[in-house]
Amino acid sequence: METTQPTGNEQSRLWNGSAGHAWVDAQALLDRLFQPFEDLLVDAACTASAAASTRRVLDVGCGTGGITLAVAKQLGAAGHCRGIDISQPMIDTARTRAAQQGMPATFVCADAQTHAFVPGSFDLLISRFGVMFFDEPVRAFVNLRHAAARDASLCFIAWRGGAENPFMTTAERAAAPLLPNLPSSKPGAPGQFAFADRAHVQSLLQQSGWQHIAIEPINVPCTLPEKDLLGYLSRMGPVGAALQQADERTRAQVIDTVRAAFEPFVHGDEVRLVAACWSITARAGGIAA
Repeated sequence: METTQPTGNEQSRLWNGSAGHAWVDAQALLDRLFQPFEDLLVDAACTASAAASTRRVLDVGCGTGGITLAVAKQLGAAGHCRGIDISQPMIDTARTRAAQQGMPATFVCADAQTHAFVPGSFDLLISRFGVMFFDEPVRAFVNLRHAAARDASLCFIAWRGGAENPFMTTAERAAAPLLPNLPSSKPGAPGQFAFADRAHVQSLLQQSGWQHIAIEPINVPCTLPEKDLLGYLSRMGPVGAALQQADERTRAQVIDTVRAAFEPFVHGDEVRLVAACWSITARAGGIAA
C-alpha cells in the first residue's frame, strides 16, 4: 500500500472530510451519472494503446477508481493502471473495488502536484474532473509531465463555466437565501469551474511544457434516476456540506426549495442534463527537467 501524507491545504481537508465521504457514499450514483465520460476516456486509452502500445496509465484525481478500473479491464494483463487522489476515503474505496473485481490496478493516496513519481513511468495520463483542484496548477502539470514517458499523451475532461452548466449550480442558487454562509467561488480558484476559461487552460499547459495542446468543447448528455435526486442534492457540493451542519427545520426547508428548483431537469422517472465540458489533449514531448 502506497500512501503519502496529504498536504494541509484546503482541498486536502475538503476531500478527506465531508466531500470525500459524500463521494464514497454516492459512488454508484456518480459512476452512473458520469458514465459517458468514463466511456470517452476508456476509448481514448484503447485508441492510444492500439496506436502506440500504451500500457502504463495514470488516472489523476481518480476518486473511487471507476475509470482506473474500466481502463485496466480494457488493457488486460499487459497493462498497468494506477490511480492517484488526495482523498484517503476514496482511495480506500478504490482499493476495495479493485480487490472485489480482481483487477490489477493500484492506487496511491497523494497529491499529484508534489508526489515523487518515477520519471517517465506513464504512457498515458487521464483524468475526469480531477485536475481543477490544484493549488499550483503549473507546478502540478510540470510534475505530471515529469511522470510521463517521452511523447506520452495527456487526456482529461474539465467543466466549462457555471453559466453553461445550470444543473451544477442550481442547488447553490436556490439555497443561497436560506444558507447565507455558503462559500462563494472565485474565478480561477481551485474548484469545479477553475478551468472554465479556455485561454487560461491553454496557458497553464504551455507554461508546464506540454505540447500539441488541443482544447475542444463537448456537450455530453447525462442522466440519473429521479428517485436518487434528493440524495444527490442533499449530499453533494457546497449545499450538501452545509446541510450536514444545519438544524432539521432549515434542512427540510432547503431540501424542499432546492428540489423544486430542479424540476426543469426532471422528465418522468429520469433526470436529464447536458454537461458542458472541455476535452483536452496534449503530448509530453520529453520529460520535464
